[in-house]
Amino acid sequence: MRTPSSPPYIGTAGWSISSAAASHFPHAGSHLQRYAQVLGCVEINSSFYRPHQPATYARWAASVPDTFRFSVKLPRSITHERRLRDCAAELDRFAGEVMQLGNKLGCVLVQLPPSLRFEADVAAEFFNTLRQRFDGMLACEARHPSWFAAGATELLTMQGITRVRADPPAGQPGPHVPTTAVAYFRLHGSPRIYYSDYSTEHLAALATQLAQSAHPDSWCIFDNTAAGAALFNALELQCQLGGNSV
Repeated sequence: MRTPSSPPYIGTAGWSISSAAASHFPHAGSHLQRYAQVLGCVEINSSFYRPHQPATYARWAASVPDTFRFSVKLPRSITHERRLRDCAAELDRFAGEVMQLGNKLGCVLVQLPPSLRFEADVAAEFFNTLRQRFDGMLACEARHPSWFAAGATELLTMQGITRVRADPPAGQPGPHVPTTAVAYFRLHGSPRIYYSDYSTEHLAALATQLAQSAHPDSWCIFDNTAAGAALFNALELQCQLGGNSV
């Protein structure tokens, strides 16, 4: 059981371990098994592009410690193709797959296309439908400015949907306004998205923000994976928060 003094979930998008980072992880086991011995969570992005068999999710769940958690990205067929409309059948299929993670399913991530405007009726119906299938943490990374206005903030707050705090922020016109007590950071790399490394100073400031949030179920995912920076940034941040050292 996590307590208020527990560190937040820190991990990366995917669990591939590069040769450069291999010395920070155990040598035996699959990449996921090795990764999960050091970091406490991972974000599955491949589910955005293609479905995985329920048996695959069950195998992944069996590969990690009891305290490990997965965040799973909602398929693009729901967010980008159907654009949140009439997607009950797709949500049923997705739920049937990912529920094989059991209590190791920590979050469902909804990433919206930059072109998708906030429509209150559509968003309310969609999140109601999603919540009927998942009673755990739901996080939304919206990228159109309309999703940061008062109406969207009110709906996300009422529905208990965590507004993702992204770097660099897309569509967000001003300071981040949280919608739940729990935070979900997605760090894509800045200034060069997916590539840029984060400095020790940036990570120290992030560690302070996470420590001040005082919520043990907050997440911080590094998505700057293209040049291998994500694992090193996650390890350094974990060290700054008092976890395993790099």
